[in-house]
Amino acid sequence: MKDILVSGANRGIGLELCRQLAARGDRVVGVCRRSSEALSGIGVDVIDGIDVTDPSSIRHLADRLGDKSVDWLINNAGVLGRDSLDELDFEEIEWQFRVNSIGPLRLTQALLPMLKPGSSVGIVTSRMGSIGDNTSGGYYGYRMSKAAVNMAGASLARDLASRNIAVALLHPGMVATEMTGGNGVPVEHAAQGLIARMDELDMESSGSFWHAEGQNLPW
Repeated sequence: MKDILVSGANRGIGLELCRQLAARGDRVVGVCRRSSEALSGIGVDVIDGIDVTDPSSIRHLADRLGDKSVDWLINNAGVLGRDSLDELDFEEIEWQFRVNSIGPLRLTQALLPMLKPGSSVGIVTSRMGSIGDNTSGGYYGYRMSKAAVNMAGASLARDLASRNIAVALLHPGMVATEMTGGNGVPVEHAAQGLIARMDELDMESSGSFWHAEGQNLPW
């Protein structure tokens, strides 16, 4: 049984991660800006009102958790903008950076006192943040912000190695959620794969970029 915190827990992949982890007996804290009926009904401890872009909100979360230990911190909160070169909204691009890139780093730093030797940090990122895999262009804010969080995760893996805390960069695949307009693989399947990757994570594989299905992805 693990103590697990999942951000962006009220819907989509975050909700399904909470559902599956709670069902197997883990103690789960679901963190989100606004809770949902689905989240409140699956037996997890819900902490809402938390915005990963707001330092005071993150401090409030840390205060709420107190001296609770965290075995897995899963940074899942994220946003997707569909900007193109012809229609660039730079405020929207900056917002994606605040949520997708800085948010996981801010949350991880704030909860470091609750992580212990043997804990793991997961960052739900995207293959769209892979420079080597970019064959179609577009989606500037999303691609750039996910590439940035991949770098943050790689640095976290190095900086946390001395504390015996492992870090995984996780691509769930194209998942049928509200974010993707319902296109992709079932969210249940993606969440199952992400949990399997977290179960397998160790210090040797820390800092790697993984597909939910198990493939090591190109940066």
